[in-house]
Amino acid sequence: MAKKSKNLRAAYEKVDATKLYNVEEAVALAKETSFAKFDATVEVAYNLNIDVKKSDQQIRGAMVLPNGTGKTSRVLVFARGAKAEEATAAGADFVGADELVAKINGGWLDFDVVIATPDMMAIVGRLGRVLGPRNLMPNPKTGTVTMDVTKAVSESKAGKVNYRADKAGNVLVPIGKVSFENEKLVENLKALHTVIAAAKPAAAKGTYITNLSVTTTMGPGVKVDVTTF
Repeated sequence: MAKKSKNLRAAYEKVDATKLYNVEEAVALAKETSFAKFDATVEVAYNLNIDVKKSDQQIRGAMVLPNGTGKTSRVLVFARGAKAEEATAAGADFVGADELVAKINGGWLDFDVVIATPDMMAIVGRLGRVLGPRNLMPNPKTGTVTMDVTKAVSESKAGKVNYRADKAGNVLVPIGKVSFENEKLVENLKALHTVIAAAKPAAAKGTYITNLSVTTTMGPGVKVDVTTF
């Protein structure tokens, strides 16, 4: 097993692994234990008691955080004609059709969000093997397959985040940067938590949220007491 660095050991010593911290404490401690030399991302990790193999227990969606993520996303839009012009006017970084498919298949991936109008999904489908594993495939559930490209582009630029439970029921979502004020991170976390809590499947039994922690890039996880929301 690899040895923990001096900085990481020091960070872990500040966190009581047996304690559940309230929301404000968890955010403050996560920031305090961040030792990255760059403006690290603050993330929250949920473990949900769901069976994602069942279609009625899948958790997936998107939302715009009140204070954004601290990152301006590079947005690519598949559209033609008037919708392509609309996407460009809305601030999309890349707009096109078949030529973008060829470029992406050639190895180009210099973008963070992919949006498509419904009529373009036939050609976007050719990129399933490239975009799918990277969670970049447009999907109606996340608002990235839409005719309202202005709204989709604007939200993506404003700090829209996607959330999706993996096979183990884990959901990992960025809520900002270490440079954010604590209050803004707390506000983002509470907004996200409201959405995740409301997404509980009717078929899910027992305790829905089994674990929640706040962490930063390379930093230790700080467990959150869900009842403090």
